[in-house]
Amino acid sequence: MIGIDIGGANLKIVDEDGVHIHYCPLWQGAPLAELLRDCRRPAAVVMSGELADCFPTKMEGIRWIVGTVLEVIPDALFYGTDAAFHTHPVPELAAANWLASADYLREVIPDAILLDVGSTTADIIPLNLFDDLKGLTDTRRLQKHYLVYTGMLRTNVAALLRSVTLDGTVTPVSTEYFASSADVHLVLGHITARDYTVPAPDSGEKTVDAALRRLARVVCADLDEIGREGALEIARQFWEVQRTMIATALERVQSRSGAAGVITAGIGADLFARELGGVTLKAEIGDAADALPAYAVREVALR
Repeated sequence: MIGIDIGGANLKIVDEDGVHIHYCPLWQGAPLAELLRDCRRPAAVVMSGELADCFPTKMEGIRWIVGTVLEVIPDALFYGTDAAFHTHPVPELAAANWLASADYLREVIPDAILLDVGSTTADIIPLNLFDDLKGLTDTRRLQKHYLVYTGMLRTNVAALLRSVTLDGTVTPVSTEYFASSADVHLVLGHITARDYTVPAPDSGEKTVDAALRRLARVVCADLDEIGREGALEIARQFWEVQRTMIATALERVQSRSGAAGVITAGIGADLFARELGGVTLKAEIGDAADALPAYAVREVALR
């Protein structure tokens, strides 16, 4: 049995050999079937890629993803937000990857909140309220602060910042996609160039110098106009806003659930364990924590 998590930007596969992560932007026509060719064996699948804007509706996205998977893996099972497995397209398959993680971990670490900070979003999941989680859509999760739409790599800097203070002057930012959260976390040392697994906003290099140049563009400047310190200040102010967003949502969920601890997962696991307190899931399940929903849906299916 293998586990597969099909997101809008990444395909994650967990098998007996470990974790395999492929950049797979569905909105750009990524060859999902081709990437699954080596997975011709029993598989448990979760998805969130149905939300990609190449699909007019989530249901059309579900049908396409399920059909593509079944072409390669005819006996695949698909996990839904009803905590059940399905063999054909149903609405419950939309964005069920987070619930698969909760379904697995609720028996491993029952009295904790899972904070899974990935490339695009942060999931905040109270494992002790599992029955209340079933059936939630992403819209409802946003309303309950279980989903915070910002991540370590793909967030447009201008999506969180309206202005920055440079040399004491409040400076509005451009809303163009000049720099991403990956640029911020790279220059602040939160990730390495190897972790920068998505295309840069300008399709350029994934180096600190290139990231600083992109950050300068957020205020319509070249790097020699505001200096490295100015670009770093943009990064610091973005990080403060992002950190506060996630911390505030986590506090609300902790207050509501009464959960005793926090377990962190995803590319942001180490950073947020340090910043907000908690233990990384990697200590429990190793590298599989980097592809938690894929690992979890496999374990739930085997269970």
